[in-house]
Amino acid sequence: MSIVAIVGRPNVGKSTFFNRMTGGRDAIVDPTSGVTRDRHYGKSDWNGKEFSVIDTGGYVNASDDVFEGEIKKQVYLAIEESDVIIFMVDVKEGVTSMDQEMADLLRRAKKKVFLVVNKVDNNKLIDEVYSFHQLGFDPVFGISSVSGSGTGDLLDEVVKNLPAEKVSEEEEKELPRISIIGRPNVGKSSLVNLLLGNERAIVTPVPGTTRDSIFSYYKYFDLEFMLIDTAGIRKKSKVSENIEFYSVMRSIRSIENSDVCILMLDASQGLESQDLNIFSLVEKNHKGIVILVNKWDLVEKETNTHKHFEEKIREKIAPFKDVPIIFTSVITKQRIFKAMEMAVQVYKNRQQKISTADLNNFFLPIIDRTPPPAWKGKYIKIKYITQLPMHYPCFVFFCNHPQYLREPYRRFLENNLRERFQLEGVPVEIYFRQK
Repeated sequence: MSIVAIVGRPNVGKSTFFNRMTGGRDAIVDPTSGVTRDRHYGKSDWNGKEFSVIDTGGYVNASDDVFEGEIKKQVYLAIEESDVIIFMVDVKEGVTSMDQEMADLLRRAKKKVFLVVNKVDNNKLIDEVYSFHQLGFDPVFGISSVSGSGTGDLLDEVVKNLPAEKVSEEEEKELPRISIIGRPNVGKSSLVNLLLGNERAIVTPVPGTTRDSIFSYYKYFDLEFMLIDTAGIRKKSKVSENIEFYSVMRSIRSIENSDVCILMLDASQGLESQDLNIFSLVEKNHKGIVILVNKWDLVEKETNTHKHFEEKIREKIAPFKDVPIIFTSVITKQRIFKAMEMAVQVYKNRQQKISTADLNNFFLPIIDRTPPPAWKGKYIKIKYITQLPMHYPCFVFFCNHPQYLREPYRRFLENNLRERFQLEGVPVEIYFRQK
């Protein structure tokens, strides 16, 4: 799929335009300079032509700020990846020195560039657009990202200049979506960078660096999926900025849209209450889950350190304890690929369909040997079992008095189900219905 990159200095309206093109609110929009730190990917279509859009951080030169230096690297990468570039400037501020530097950079890129003058919100500003011809690009488009004025003419020209469609292998089929989630500063972006072999995500030691969710295609040996690096999720009491609040919402949305979530923990801190909240969110959304204990190389080891650590985690996540737990170090690359293999296996576990015959042949003898306890003088008879056509493992047990079946017996059935069928890392729903 063709790629269109939106570039320019900070606070010219790139993310607002990105949201208009993609028809959503995937990019964070805030008047604070430098909000968009990573490249943010989305999909758009115009006149029947689909293309990908990259929203980049604001380009700043000669800055000592650690984020602005990283943003500059991301802008370079976006320019390299793109087929067409939208160079955005602000009509109200006129041509600035940073606009001139950006124009020089884009001329050297030898890509098709559309100069877009944003914030032309009224007719009085239309004449100001012509002053931007000095940047050396033609034609110049005056638009308003907020109202949408002028965007139609711009997109007509953009799609005319996109290369002929080439359907990539990863777009031909539905790929599993695997999210990297967890509290800030546990090593999520470092893991993504290690797996992809490039700096697709910004990595700094500052918690909350990743503010938007970043999707990346991953293929290595037999593994193939979409990898999602999300913003660190913090307790509500610590979400003080509007920016960070929206970042948390993006992460939650990423969990909701994922097939499998890799919950990263910091080995030096263990499983904290916020980790349990995230785990609960994944379980409630019926997503597959793998727990990855990072920074294991920093923990002092004794004979059974690994075993005791794992037991504590399983105690805290009970009753859903059938979850893969892998101890790793992103820095030393210890067991990283095992974690990804396990995530793919959990995806397969979640996708499996068990026939009604297999379920009944397995469960009915167990139920005969250990029937549900009577309740209020009512004896419960389970007649048969089937799997519901859901996107996650969901089973229904038909019986004469479903209202009298208690939670302990439901757990008993689920434990037997997990012992017989491969459901590690997958939340399961069991319902009882009248027959």
